[in-house]
Formats: sequence, C-alpha cells, structure tokens
Amino acid sequence: MRSVRLVRWIHRVLRGRVLAVTVTGPSMEPGLRDGDRVLVVRRRARRLHRGQVVVLGPRAAPPVVLGAARAGSLPAPDERPVGPAQLLIKRIAAAPGDLVPAALAAALRCPPGSTVPPDRFLVLGDNGPRSVDSRHFGYVTREQVVGVAVRPLRPAPAGR
Repeated sequence: MRSVRLVRWIHRVLRGRVLAVTVTGPSMEPGLRDGDRVLVVRRRARRLHRGQVVVLGPRAAPPVVLGAARAGSLPAPDERPVGPAQLLIKRIAAAPGDLVPAALAAALRCPPGSTVPPDRFLVLGDNGPRSVDSRHFGYVTREQVVGVAVRPLRPAPAGR
C-alpha cells in the first residue's frame, strides 16, 4: 500500500514538471528528426543558456507570412506556418546579455555589437534553411519557454 502511495505522489509531482514532445517537421535536423520524441523538463528560464534545446509555448511566435519571407533576404522555410496551439522546439542562439549573432542582427535590424535584452532569447532551428525561428519572429520571452529538452525518448508506438 505504501509503494502505491509513493508512485501516485511521484506521478503528481512529475506530471507538472516533465512532458514528452514529438518533433514535427525538419527544422531541427539532423539532431532531431520528424517523429522523434524528447523528454522536456520545465525549468526556470533564468537557468537557460546558449546551446540548450528548448520548447516554446504557442504564444512564442505570431503566424509567419511565408510569402514575405520568400520575397525578402531570409531563407524560405519549408514548414507549415506556426499555428496558435503549436509548440516549437528550437536551440537557444543567444541568451540575455549575449551578443546578437551576426546572422540574426540583419534579420532583427539591430546594429552589430548589440546584446540580447533582459528576459529575452534568440532561438534558431538546427536546419536553418528549413526553420521558422527568431529570424522570422524576433526575440522570445522567458514566459514563452515551456522547458528544456533533456533526452530523446523511444519513438511513439504505432497508431499514436
């Protein structure tokens, strides 16, 4: 009986702190491919740093106007536009106080040598030409970070 209570307690605690996310689309290739699943731990944004893979909530990016991206100097992403309930998985390219990477400075229209403002992050997909990221929607806020991807999981069972 005691072990059942312990298992239930652990389940309640973890339910709000971890989640499994299935990657869709090619934006994080080759590290994460379409259909891969990752374990995500909800973590306070002040502990985040450059290089971490994070999951962003649905308010992270406004809908992207793909026609405008194709007409401009940005690469045309080969992804579906970001919908209102879609999570994004991206890598942190710059955290608060870091220099804005040159590749993003032009897209953000900020002068060279600019730093990322407090409580903001810049994120990129690993597969740049096929990713909708900070080059398209700018900075993301601390509140938009759902959690950090900590490890891959087994593929989802067939039919899910």
